[in-house]
Amino acid sequence: MFDDIKRFEIGSSQQLDWFRQLLDGFLPDGSAMDIRAVPRGSFPMINLARSDDAVRVYVFAAGLAPSDLAIDIQDNVLTLRGKREPAIGSNEDGSSRPVFRRERPSGEFVRAIALPDGLDAERAEAHHAHGVFEIVLPKREELKPRRIDVQAA
Repeated sequence: MFDDIKRFEIGSSQQLDWFRQLLDGFLPDGSAMDIRAVPRGSFPMINLARSDDAVRVYVFAAGLAPSDLAIDIQDNVLTLRGKREPAIGSNEDGSSRPVFRRERPSGEFVRAIALPDGLDAERAEAHHAHGVFEIVLPKREELKPRRIDVQAA
């Protein structure tokens, strides 16, 4: 077996699939792909965007209902907490179904994102559509850019 690993070619997708299947064979219950085994901070994936009037956080969490995600803001830190249930349930008799490959992580998660100063957390809003949560954090009025008109002399 280790001779096979020695000849593993980095960059070959077929070799990578073979290696994943080999690892899945060592851990047949699928615990290696539990969400806690994924590198910290990778679920849910997020994008942050800044405009003149707000900071927007886009949370990509397919399969989560709005009630599955708790959003908190304290001391300029946005915290996302939730739990994503496994996509594969159990058989009618309660036994677990065999899983041959598991790529969709499940389990509890927590993400903490540092936010810039000057946001008005009291006016924050969150929306959900098609597996994407959008959190809008407005800037305080005194920090928004102002246009100054030039007067003719």
